Amino acid sequence: MAIVLGIESTAHTFGVGVVKDGKIISNIKDSYTTKKGGIIPLESAKHHEIIKKEVYSKALKEAKIKEKEIDAVAFSQGPGLSPCLLVGIRFAKEISKNLNIPLIPVNHCIAHLEVGKITGTKDPVMLYVSGANTQIIAYASQKFRVFGETLDVGVGNFIDNFARYSGIGFPGGPIVEKLAKEGSKRKNFIELPYTVKGMDIALSGILTNLRQKIETGKYSLEDLAYSMQETVFAMLVETAERALAHTEKNELLLGGGVSCNLRLQEMCKIMCKERGTKFFCPEKQFLMDQGAMIAFLGEIILKSGIKIKPELADTLDIMPRQRTDEVEVKWKKECL
Repeated sequence: MAIVLGIESTAHTFGVGVVKDGKIISNIKDSYTTKKGGIIPLESAKHHEIIKKEVYSKALKEAKIKEKEIDAVAFSQGPGLSPCLLVGIRFAKEISKNLNIPLIPVNHCIAHLEVGKITGTKDPVMLYVSGANTQIIAYASQKFRVFGETLDVGVGNFIDNFARYSGIGFPGGPIVEKLAKEGSKRKNFIELPYTVKGMDIALSGILTNLRQKIETGKYSLEDLAYSMQETVFAMLVETAERALAHTEKNELLLGGGVSCNLRLQEMCKIMCKERGTKFFCPEKQFLMDQGAMIAFLGEIILKSGIKIKPELADTLDIMPRQRTDEVEVKWKKECL
């Protein structure tokens, strides 16, 4: 029986989750927000530093456990914003030292994929769409392979940039989704650039086009948001379907904060139904950045025998630019 604590701090969210024998028993988080503009890394890190102990205490309380019951502490090693990642790794090392328990570094992107197992999926193609990351991932030959990705900006950051140009605060996703829903009632679709290259997409051209249209003042934000969503989500669904055909897998899993968007979920469901593919999407709290997914993957890794002893904590560092396909997967059964 193992109890693993997970710490998430890659961007604007600081989260702490607890997993016991594969079951998530706690998931507490607190997020940095702004009324205008996007995320400011140093300000976000300052937010994390201020609230980390409070979030930690709440997570233990929700899990109904005491500190001494924790067997290991997992943390997001990367990718992410350096100032934010540093808060997480330092806090994890502090807990490891105080409790004399091992550390488990976790790749943030893979944690999003692995926590999807709570839906019952076995071997999916994952459409992972978050702030900085937009990837189509599937497991093959002891690694999580990236079959397609954005060539420039992540979908989440793209939407936040659109929101910023529109005068909306951060994070912009939920507000943009509401605007798009209003626009969908009129269905006044505005033609936008559509850039798909194989299983990759590009978004900077669409963003420039949207900014130009906003500056003219001729278009309503509702119509622009609606048109943007329909265009970009169609690109994502097209590339995901291509990956399903290429890998011959029959499961699609959604992950990442942008996956909370109900229109994206609907479009993926339609595509999966048409091709006879099973569709999986975790509940909202496990789509967004949170500590539970870090703890979930951390426990899987711990049970495989992989861990860093507390006396070796200083050998660990953050990996802000770590790619999903750079991680050597040693915890899968066939790798042991």
